Amino acid sequence: METHSSSSSFSTIQSYLQALAQTPRRLARRAPSVSSSYEELSRVKARSGSDMQRTLRWFDLVGLGIGGMVGAGVFVTTGRASRLYAGPAIVVSYAIAGLCALLSAFCYTEFAVHMPVAGGAFSYLRITFGEFAAFLTGANLITEYVMSNAAVSRGLTSYMGAAMGISTTKWRFILPLLPNGFNEIDLVAPAIVLILTLIICYSTRESSVVNMILTTLHILFIAFVILMGLWKGDWNNFTHPGNPQHPSGFFPYGASGVFNGAAMVYLSYIGYDAVSTMAEEVRDPVKDIPIGVSGSVIVVTILYCLMAASMSMLLPYDMIDVEAPFSAAFSGRSEWVARVIGVGASFGILTSLLVAMLGQARYMCVIGRSNVVPGWFARVHPKTSTPVNASAFLGIFTAAIALFTDLNILLNLVSIGTLFVFYMVSNAVIYRRYVMVGTTKPWPTLSFLCLFSLTSTIFTLVWHFAPPGKPKPFLLGACVVIAISILQVFHCMVPQARKPAFWGVPFMPWLPSISIFLNVFLLGSLDGPSYVRFGFFSALAVLVYVLYSVHASFDAEIEGSLGQKNVEIVEESEQSEEEEDPSQKV
Repeated sequence: METHSSSSSFSTIQSYLQALAQTPRRLARRAPSVSSSYEELSRVKARSGSDMQRTLRWFDLVGLGIGGMVGAGVFVTTGRASRLYAGPAIVVSYAIAGLCALLSAFCYTEFAVHMPVAGGAFSYLRITFGEFAAFLTGANLITEYVMSNAAVSRGLTSYMGAAMGISTTKWRFILPLLPNGFNEIDLVAPAIVLILTLIICYSTRESSVVNMILTTLHILFIAFVILMGLWKGDWNNFTHPGNPQHPSGFFPYGASGVFNGAAMVYLSYIGYDAVSTMAEEVRDPVKDIPIGVSGSVIVVTILYCLMAASMSMLLPYDMIDVEAPFSAAFSGRSEWVARVIGVGASFGILTSLLVAMLGQARYMCVIGRSNVVPGWFARVHPKTSTPVNASAFLGIFTAAIALFTDLNILLNLVSIGTLFVFYMVSNAVIYRRYVMVGTTKPWPTLSFLCLFSLTSTIFTLVWHFAPPGKPKPFLLGACVVIAISILQVFHCMVPQARKPAFWGVPFMPWLPSISIFLNVFLLGSLDGPSYVRFGFFSALAVLVYVLYSVHASFDAEIEGSLGQKNVEIVEESEQSEEEEDPSQKV
């Protein structure tokens, strides 16, 4: 057993070097250590000092979900995904991405109702797979939010320019010394981010009111766009490109193009994830969270499909503007309509930024509570009842990224981060249903999750890389049969260890497994550079964990503020959770 004085591992250089020498032992102790939902709702939550006020109801959550999703998806990603990947079938791409998001939303909802804290996926994985898995996911979540907010803010510049009749090139300038993709400086985007940072630092309730007003106005603009598209549009644009030499038909790039488009537009559904981070501020989690999370995903998916259809009717897919597709679609026909759409899109993008920045700050706050990042991030201001430190830090960081990074680079990185996190949560909800530490063995469930993910990966690889011909359908069919067989055997042979007392994912384990498959498949639709960037940021997260986080959490454990969960403690705490109403713990 290693000795540890009362001083921190970071108090002196010598202390830190001694801590580094003990890294393997500390990793073995801290990385798999799990928390319990009871601890997350009590001792861990108390590290923020002041409490976040429970002021939100289901309609607030629906409004936050719609506001968080709509602006980012339709007004930033639709043009690029339609022109480069799916064509008019972008409507189907949105439906597929929406289904995948809804299944993942069910998984989020089960956790959020059981454990209404602000940590979202980070907290869910911490009580399921342990500290390291939670940290890796949390780091990708923060990266995902920062990158998506930077992307959306740069998209806002384009639509503000369209609304004012000013070319985007006049608002940006090139620095030739910087590499391509990072040399187009945008001063408007970081200014908007910093203004919203001030708003979310002030009050959550007031932020929700502002969001509700902007979202209501935005929905009116959406209805206007849909009606104008149906009135001004041409049904022939669904099947005929502007250039006869380009692929034609509703599916110009085939099924692979549809799924590639679905992977890109998946950025659109980050908003509901932000809604789950508001669980700590919801009055009645058992009632309000399921309606707020799932309801917002369903409403937004319908809106997305209608708007994508409207855009496809206005212009052939190969003539769509990738930067501001809706405004450009009306340009030359009805300039006043283009201006109105620019204003409406600006409202939508503002709401999506507001909600996403609320979510990223709460993720960072709860990660700070776990001591894997400095506890300074966990502080909740006693007057505003908001995580001011986390909000300000991430706001400034987002503004810095938005200043110089190209939109396309940001979108690909965000999609892969989102899919990875949703994949992890889908696995976690199955594991938690079928495994109770100290009572059931984890290996049957872990084996199932690994085999099912492996089969999904093989299916994805065959789909994308196998040459056309008779063997390909046979291989794909074989993978489907094997996946269904694995799932059915697991369902029949392994009983559930616990059933949720208030709200749970229906048709367990089928729906979460479908979510796993869809997330793996959409991950396979992304390009190689996206994986390179994802691998780089994941490796950076692992490095931070090894060099800092594991030692900080070990210090907290020794000092008594963070527990090392053994089998008896976990079993006892989980049993107490089943007997009491965790959603009412404050």
